[in-house]
Amino acid sequence: MPLTVSVIIPVYNAARYLQASLEHLRNLSPPPLECLVVDDGSTDESAAIARRAGAIVICAEARRGPAVARNLGARAATGDILFFLDADVLVYPDAASRVVSAFMADPALDALIGSYDDAPGSASFVSQYRNLLHCFVHQNSRTETSTFWTGCGAVRRQVFEAHSGFRETYWKPYLEDIEFGWRLTRAGRRIRLDRQLRVKHLKNWGIWETFTTDLLGRAVPWTHLILRFRSMPADLNLRWEHRLSVWLVCLLAAAAALEVGRGAIGVPLAPPWLWAAAVGGCATAVVLLNLGFYRFLAERKGWWFALRTLPLHCLYFLSGGAGFALGLLLYPLEARRVTAAEPQPSGEAGAYSRSSGSSK
Repeated sequence: MPLTVSVIIPVYNAARYLQASLEHLRNLSPPPLECLVVDDGSTDESAAIARRAGAIVICAEARRGPAVARNLGARAATGDILFFLDADVLVYPDAASRVVSAFMADPALDALIGSYDDAPGSASFVSQYRNLLHCFVHQNSRTETSTFWTGCGAVRRQVFEAHSGFRETYWKPYLEDIEFGWRLTRAGRRIRLDRQLRVKHLKNWGIWETFTTDLLGRAVPWTHLILRFRSMPADLNLRWEHRLSVWLVCLLAAAAALEVGRGAIGVPLAPPWLWAAAVGGCATAVVLLNLGFYRFLAERKGWWFALRTLPLHCLYFLSGGAGFALGLLLYPLEARRVTAAEPQPSGEAGAYSRSSGSSK
């Protein structure tokens, strides 16, 4: 008997994307058993749009973040498979069939994730770069992975319940899905990356949002997870070439800051020719370490586009390094906050409650 699928979409002020997202769900074959949209305290028309589209709407009592919203949806879901999607993605018609086929073919498979496609919905330069970077990282990572991804990720409902769902200490969209995946793999569960399970991302990124997300929403929480689990898997954006790129860019940024400071008091650190050589050498090393990514960009957008992304890519590595340092400093406070706020179980069966005070 085929497995049934419950689609779960958390929403916070996503009216400009949600209608298109729900329209694409109608093209899924086979259709999902149900689509649950969890409104996390939106002030726009998100809930009304979902109701008009025929989705089951669950309204959170107040805004508490996507981790809580997804848990609410999971508690109300009745399908065998929980298929998590973001409100700003468009699914392809074969998404549900790929999910069902993967779990039917491999009873030992516990979770499945996909990736963004290589044709982002927003035409802005920053958005194209950002979404293509995500696509490249996922498309070139191991198929047996240690992380989960709620942008397009499915998990057996019994497994999700047995491992207590997402940690609700994450009140913003940080790394609650990555943390969930790490808990699964440490408990011996299997997560697979299907490179053909793709969604189109519609979000429009700006430079400042990109920087702050990479610094505070990615690098700092990543550091906390690494310290908590005492593990740094060499996959996704933690592969060795990414780590070395972070060191090179941060070393150059630190040296440049020192030179500016010393130059301001009339004591230059090095002659100009040496700085030019250092900058050129570091830039060349970063390009060579990430040549596969730049070729990927060139194949889709041209070499001029690829070359123009170098400053953004360096900013990405710089924010990663700065976030790692900041995460080290903040970890003692974060560890105490998580322990006090939510003493979550470590994966024992039965720890996940299906009761919910939400309204449909």
